[in-house]
Amino acid sequence: ACVAFMLIVGRRVIPAMLHWVAQTGSRELFSLSVLAIALGVAFGAAMLFGVSFALGAFFAGMMLNESPLSQRAAEESLPLRDAFAVLFFVSVGMLFNPHILLTAPLELAATLVIILIGKSVAAFLIVRAFGHPNRTALTISASLAQIGEFSFILIGLGISLELLPRQGQDLVLAGAILSILLNPLLFKLILGRGAEPPGEGTDAEAKTSSDLRPTGLHNHTILVGYGRVGSMVGAGLKRAGEPFLVIEDRKLPAAAARADGAEIISGNAADPRVLKAANLAGARRLFVAIPQSFEAGQVVSQAVACNPDIRVVARAHSDAEVAHLEKCGASNTIMGEREIARGMLDIAFERRHA
Repeated sequence: ACVAFMLIVGRRVIPAMLHWVAQTGSRELFSLSVLAIALGVAFGAAMLFGVSFALGAFFAGMMLNESPLSQRAAEESLPLRDAFAVLFFVSVGMLFNPHILLTAPLELAATLVIILIGKSVAAFLIVRAFGHPNRTALTISASLAQIGEFSFILIGLGISLELLPRQGQDLVLAGAILSILLNPLLFKLILGRGAEPPGEGTDAEAKTSSDLRPTGLHNHTILVGYGRVGSMVGAGLKRAGEPFLVIEDRKLPAAAARADGAEIISGNAADPRVLKAANLAGARRLFVAIPQSFEAGQVVSQAVACNPDIRVVARAHSDAEVAHLEKCGASNTIMGEREIARGMLDIAFERRHA
């Protein structure tokens, strides 16, 4: 019942709530909503369905991840997540029974083999089955050669339901700690055999904001996002001979923008350091082509505050997003449905006059 409720109701209601809060433009309200949803779902699942608080929190995280705003939600909850991470690892360390190293060495060795080799081989075969190269498969295999916190939830349930002996918990805890310690060594060994570093071949961030280099462009156009919409805007700027700079945090779109002759700054455009590196104060125009309204609003607000004379053209998906972006200071907002309707009417009346 808990799983069905989460899949049917949670994955629709929670993303809708996040979008509604994001459209208010309040960063504080968004942060509070993320924490309230995460803790509320965890507590509700524990009280209504009898699952553990930890498993309820796991479900809450899965539901939050259904929203396109999940990256922003993760950033907003980062301080609290760091605090809980410290408590988590301290708690795990206190639960660790060092006597298991002496009393059950063979069982512990078998547990480590399953974690380090069994999982890695399974991950390698799955990635290769989807047609990815060996380098990517090796990288993912090395990344998964350990077990995480969800295993502790499962082992705790197994002990409470008397499905496992107490020694099983000691073996899993010891195996988890040892696999975490050995994972960097395994990763280095596999990297030495040709695996690619994390993020290569994927849409991970090309580099962090600490690597930012200020642009030398002035009186230029800044384009945020180089997906389907952004790439068409970039093609138009290129045809017009306009110097433009693209802010993009995904590898493949950034590579496409670079191939189109644009200067690239990798990072989240809502980060003030990224906008500063793009010389926002000296830019003529700003095109915000990303679909996430909350991040778009943050970009627009910072742009107008830094350069009141800049012309900002932003993308929107609904009337509420249009109102939100205009409130943030966008000079013009373009909504797809409106432009489609306008184009259809223009074609109809042109044919009538023809």
